[in-house]
Amino acid sequence: MRLLLLLASALLTAALLALPARSSTDETATDVDWPDDDWSVAHVNDGELAFLAAPPEKAVHHHHNVITLGPSSLVDGWVRLQQCHSNIDNVPRAQIVFRAGRIRDLRITESVNIGRAWVEDASIQLNDVTDGSRLCLTAETRALTAKEDGRFRIDNGPFMRRFLDGYYAMRVSQKIILADSGLAFSGIEPEVQPGFAVSVSNESIDFDAWFEGRLKTKVELIQSE
Repeated sequence: MRLLLLLASALLTAALLALPARSSTDETATDVDWPDDDWSVAHVNDGELAFLAAPPEKAVHHHHNVITLGPSSLVDGWVRLQQCHSNIDNVPRAQIVFRAGRIRDLRITESVNIGRAWVEDASIQLNDVTDGSRLCLTAETRALTAKEDGRFRIDNGPFMRRFLDGYYAMRVSQKIILADSGLAFSGIEPEVQPGFAVSVSNESIDFDAWFEGRLKTKVELIQSE
């Protein structure tokens, strides 16, 4: 049986895949071997986004990003990325693949309950992922897009955790640190609701999403006065 777990992020364009590798242009995908008796296909989501007002009782995959902007980000679009994956599904082999040309200085900072993890070109290779796994990395990614009206945008998604034709619960959280970029929060999509919490300050923008289906987010930024 195969599990297809999609954790897409347009700003990162990373793919978490089982070996052998396959290319990806705009999604983060995990394609892994899954034991038949470890996965229930009853009562699954068919892809329509559904936020969860309360977290699931069982721990689910958590994808967490911290993005730090600087003055040069407005010129070239490059930002600093810290990314962690917790509760990765147990697999013998997997890889996190980033789009070449949009990622640089890729490094592993933490690997827990993973037999081996290493950087290979624009990817991170994983062997023997077990219970309680955690993988963290740092990099620079070309994430910030300038719009013609003078605004800036960070697009994410679609994030999804997919098995066959069903979509399962996952958590995605993100912090955008504005630092000395000169930018301020303008808006976010989707709108705030149970299961999608947003916190905004002069220093950062945070969201925390618990959901099933496919999630896309859009953060709009403007020049601060």
